[in-house]
Amino acid sequence: HVQLVESGGGSVQTGGSLRLSCAASRVTYNKNCMAWFRQAPGKEREAVAGSNDGGIKTYYADSVKGRFTISRDNAKNTLYLQMNSLKPEYTAVYYCAADGGSWSRYEYNYWGQGTQVTVS
Repeated sequence: HVQLVESGGGSVQTGGSLRLSCAASRVTYNKNCMAWFRQAPGKEREAVAGSNDGGIKTYYADSVKGRFTISRDNAKNTLYLQMNSLKPEYTAVYYCAADGGSWSRYEYNYWGQGTQVTVS
């Protein structure tokens, strides 16, 4: 059984920063991509940032490029998302996902419970 536990969400003013963490119960999976998704009320869940093992291949949604940085610490079984220069439109529940082959939400087998990020 794989558990993903997100933390680090909260309320912040426009232009502020937050760092999300996702603690995983294991680091190796059949597929080696991990990613952050977000879902705002009334909207579909979308990929925000992703990384394969080793960080050789990364993905960022156009809306967050230059503002967000994804990183993985396999020694700590933890995925991070550093979010800078936050905008109100980034308000959503952010989810960590593991064991995916691409950046589509349909490809991920494991999900965290989500952490709320509110930017005002």
